[in-house]
Amino acid sequence: MNDRKLFGGFWSLFKGYWSSEEKWTARGLLATVIIMNFAMVYLLVQINTWYKVFYDALQNYEAENFWPLIGQFTVIAFIYIIIAVYAVYLRQMLQIKWRTWMTNNYLRSWMNGQTYYKLQDSTDNPDQRISEDIGQFVNITLQLIIGFLKQLTTLIAFGVVLWELSGSFTLNLGGFEFVIYGYMFWFSLIYSGVGTFLAHLVGRKLIGLNFDQQKYEADFRFSMMRVRENSESVAFYRGEKSELEGFDLKFSNVIQNFWRLMKKTKHLNFYVNGYGQLAIIVPLLMAAPRYFGKEIQWGGLMQIISAFGRVQDALSFFVDAYDTLASLAAVVNRLAGFTEHMNEAKKIKSDVKTSAADKLKLTDITVKLPTGRELLDKLSMELENTKALLVTGASGCGKSTLLRTLAGIWGYASGEISLPPNAKVMFLPQKPYLPLGTLRRALIYPSAEKDAPPDEKLRETLKLVDLPTLADKLETADDWSRILSLGEQQRLAFARVLLAMPDYIFLDEATSALDEPREIEMYKLLRAQLPEVTIVSVGHRSTLFDLHDVELHLDGTGKYNLRSIAAE
Repeated sequence: MNDRKLFGGFWSLFKGYWSSEEKWTARGLLATVIIMNFAMVYLLVQINTWYKVFYDALQNYEAENFWPLIGQFTVIAFIYIIIAVYAVYLRQMLQIKWRTWMTNNYLRSWMNGQTYYKLQDSTDNPDQRISEDIGQFVNITLQLIIGFLKQLTTLIAFGVVLWELSGSFTLNLGGFEFVIYGYMFWFSLIYSGVGTFLAHLVGRKLIGLNFDQQKYEADFRFSMMRVRENSESVAFYRGEKSELEGFDLKFSNVIQNFWRLMKKTKHLNFYVNGYGQLAIIVPLLMAAPRYFGKEIQWGGLMQIISAFGRVQDALSFFVDAYDTLASLAAVVNRLAGFTEHMNEAKKIKSDVKTSAADKLKLTDITVKLPTGRELLDKLSMELENTKALLVTGASGCGKSTLLRTLAGIWGYASGEISLPPNAKVMFLPQKPYLPLGTLRRALIYPSAEKDAPPDEKLRETLKLVDLPTLADKLETADDWSRILSLGEQQRLAFARVLLAMPDYIFLDEATSALDEPREIEMYKLLRAQLPEVTIVSVGHRSTLFDLHDVELHLDGTGKYNLRSIAAE
């Protein structure tokens, strides 16, 4: 990412919060923090002046001034400490408010319109982008903005002090005399400017290395999460060796990139530390002629050293902060890329229209793969209410993709879908999703727990789907997708259907983990408990034919065959 694009990415991330509904609170907090930092700079100037008076008093053995000056310093230091503590506290308050706003915005954008689903193959580790990168962006940005403004104020305040203390320097060149006023100020300006430029040359590669490091760390962490989520499958396959090979490969990327990062950081640290140590001796060398010429006393020398150090620190802000700037650039790259991918994903919309009708109607439904390959060409059909449709065909022919189209989450389809107004629709995937938390939450998902039916109703429903052992565990919080077998999870999904009481239910091989008698039992349970429901199923088993009225057979080339099962 070039500098212009990097700044554009930063600005697009930065401006949202400061023009949001919270802008006045945010601006007020930021202004307060900045004013407090200005106050701290003012107090530092007072301490710098105190240095001259105090050390001159020591040099002149003015014992009567010693304790009053100590008292004066104590008061200034106490006020400085109070302001410094609350400046950090209020900055952190602003940080958490900003992070909360950005996180909520990103979460809603990620979840809106099934963007999280469309991003599966285009963005790595979106969880890290939201949970870590936003926090880093906010923290680093505030540190740099407030630090820059504080150092700019320090530069102005102590620059004036240093100019006044420097006096003039006469330079003889070829018989000509040049008088340089405020020479120590100009020297510190040149010294820091050259230092900043050289720091950029030494450390610029850190930006890309920091970006890669975050990516490799996230990939390594995610690979372990995958094993945890699929531990039973890995154990059955005895896949430990293969998984260890995968861990080793991803961890080796982490280590190799970290070594490269270490080497570049070492070079930068050599430079930064050398630059900093040299800055200690430079003001002594510059002020020594005036001190030994008795133009200034010891207190004046200490004041010059202190002022030079403050000016040099201010001018060296970007040298000291270069590693931080590199981290910020890497974070901006990741968040800007994530935002760009989300915006691109939102553009992926199917051309399937929806309309109202007295029953389920499909008109000219065409389904394709992202590559353009056609799975279904202009399917038109009607399904009478309370009837059941079975979608069949070989693996890969587009059965599940048709259901994704009907659910509105497939972006490569066209045609028209008609349903009765306000019809309640529910889709059941082959592997049910069980959220972390209580069994009650898993049972009523996607409804909120506050909208849950009475516990007695939940227990009765669990018994209907032959899960009586779970009836007394509604309050138990655990990872239920790990505890329950796939067959038990599928029966739990049927319990969800019975509780939700939809008008239309679409099942994508939702009984594949059940034996045939249990599968028949689940379908008959649907009919007994929800006699008005209309069913669309994807399945392979021959036993399903007796449970459905119509078959839609797909061949994967765009052609289809629609026939009545009951007529045979």
